[in-house]
Order: sequence, then structure tokens, then C-alpha cells
Amino acid sequence: MLNGEVAATPMNINEKLQHEDGTQGANPTHFRRLVGGLNYLTHTRPDIAYSVSLVSRYLHKPTKQHFGAARRILRYMARTVEFGIWYSKKSSLKLIGYSDSDWAGSLDDRKSTSGNIFSLGSGAITWSSKKQETVALSSSEAEYAAASSAARQALWLRKLLADLGYEQTEATEIYCDNRAAIAMSKNLAFHGRTKHVDIKHHFIRQLVADGKVALKFRGTNEQVADILTKALNASSSKARFLPNGARTVKL
Repeated sequence: MLNGEVAATPMNINEKLQHEDGTQGANPTHFRRLVGGLNYLTHTRPDIAYSVSLVSRYLHKPTKQHFGAARRILRYMARTVEFGIWYSKKSSLKLIGYSDSDWAGSLDDRKSTSGNIFSLGSGAITWSSKKQETVALSSSEAEYAAASSAARQALWLRKLLADLGYEQTEATEIYCDNRAAIAMSKNLAFHGRTKHVDIKHHFIRQLVADGKVALKFRGTNEQVADILTKALNASSSKARFLPNGARTVKL
């Protein structure tokens, strides 16, 4: 399937996928089998989570372009087969999260993609790349929805760690690169601008008020969750992946 070819990134930064792309149809069975295998690999490779999530949207009626995008992910995995996440026993067990979102990135319905990743000590332990359920009217709203999803994940992780004897005594920091979204999580005075936002997203305000999570700013260049919301070039993709504990691991 690969013909000896490898790829430097999971996805071409200029490639835009949509249901009707003008290319011929691909074999659905072969496509689903390939994407199913790639989904399995995302359990240990956050760097392919976004691209796999994207091609997974086209299982019903795949095209040649969709199949080509999935094959590129496989070619990238062939090039980076020795990559893994390193967990050091000397690192602290402090839970830290990162949240990010694109805005209206889906060409089919203009919905945004949320991404979050949490690390414990030296390496990432959970990550997610998922299309939002509703259309965001602004980038701030998309980022706020993504942060709310990350906060719910943080709450679950805090409970799990407490059950395992590693209770998080301080608020879990979640880093976001949108100041307006951070302000929305703290200030109820934004009612006039946010009353249309799905009420479930405002759950983050309660978690912030209770001291369970703290949304903090971190610039785009330091936002490691960026790899979960969009295709990046080789240097940017590596820069986002390495802070998550990634390194070459000889198997």
C-alpha cells in the first residue's frame, strides 16, 4: 500500500476534505478497515488524533481523496514508528491540561474542532480531537466550548486520580490561547454576548468557581493542543508533540 513512501506529517496543511470533493469513490470496506486500524493507533499517538478524526468523518461514502489522506497518515506512521511517550518516574504527578479549537474548519457544516490533552508528570495521558456538536458564531465561542469539554475531562481525571491515591489538592490548570474564552469562564457579566451559547458549556464556570480548574493563557506558539485541531507543517507538528513527553523509543 505504501510502496516505500513515507511522509513528514500526518496531513498536508493545504488539504481540505469534504463529502463532495469531485474525485471518484473509493472502496468503503478497504477505507473503513484502514481507518479502523489508524483509530487503534491514536491510543498512543496524539500527533495523529486530528487527522484520523478528520478522515473518520467520511466512512459512509469515501472518495479517492479521503483514501489518499488516510494513506498519508499510514506513511507518516511508517516514518515515525519509533516515536513514543516517555514517562519518567522522577516527575511530579501534577495534572496539567491544554485546550484549543479551530473555527468553522469543517467545509461540510462549518462546525469547529475541539482538542484537549492532559499530562501527568512527564508525559501525556489522555487526548481528544472531536468536532463540536453546534456551529460556533465566533472563534471565542469555539474556544470556550473546547475549554468546557477539557474542564469536564479534567474533573473526571481528578476523580480517577483521587481514587488511586493521588488527589490533586490545587486547581487543575488548563491552558488556552484565547483571552476572551478565559474571561467568559470567570465573568457572568458576559451574559448579553453568550446567552445563545449552549448551557452545557457554562459548566466550566462552576468548576472555576469551585477551584477545581483554572483556565490560563498560553500563546499559540506554546499551545501543544494545536496538533489536535488542525494540520501543521513538520516543524510545528514536532514542536507541539515533544512537550507531551514524545521521544524516540527503541522497541
